[in-house]
Amino acid sequence: MTERNVLGDELEPCGTDPLTGFFRDGCCSTAPDDLGSHTICAVVTAEFLDHQRSIGNDLSTPNPQYGFPGLVPGDRWCVTAANWARAYNDGVAAPVVLASTNDAVLKIVPLAALRDHAVDVPADPSSFES
Repeated sequence: MTERNVLGDELEPCGTDPLTGFFRDGCCSTAPDDLGSHTICAVVTAEFLDHQRSIGNDLSTPNPQYGFPGLVPGDRWCVTAANWARAYNDGVAAPVVLASTNDAVLKIVPLAALRDHAVDVPADPSSFES
């Protein structure tokens, strides 16, 4: 079964440099064992990275044991829904690539919050209406 993005289309890759995703396949795909729900394709900012570090989720420091290179502002990364939502609530949410954000996130984060931080705009903007 093909996973869908929050726009209802086929899920597009999020990033390959560094290689992101729960499965390290470049996509924000998910599965039952992805307890963090790494479903939001974010373009990380310095503010977002600082916030994540402050809540105990250091995304800047490399961790080779898990194939994690450490992120810098501008990297695209599949972040956990809960931590993105926490940053959103704290006013420092990272921009989101909707075409690469898994629709599974909608169980946790409202589409309106994601749209407010979208950095991609679909060819047919009517998909923003709901």
